[in-house]
Amino acid sequence: MKKKKAERDVEKTVTREAFVRKLRRLADDVEAGRPFRIQVAGEKLTAPASAEISIEHEREGGVEELEFQLRWKKRR
Repeated sequence: MKKKKAERDVEKTVTREAFVRKLRRLADDVEAGRPFRIQVAGEKLTAPASAEISIEHEREGGVEELEFQLRWKKRR
């Protein structure tokens, strides 16, 4: 029986260099139609090549936020 993973909402600040490396790997994998693998706050994730890709912009209280987002349903 598989253990259900707890819900989480993690935001991690990274250096400019680390961000560029991760973004470049993401772009290469998306372009090639490959799954994207990354570790965030100790958890390994794999976004399948079929993941929905979106760009979000939020503005609230004088703060702007831009998110590049991958969304997918977990496999059972």
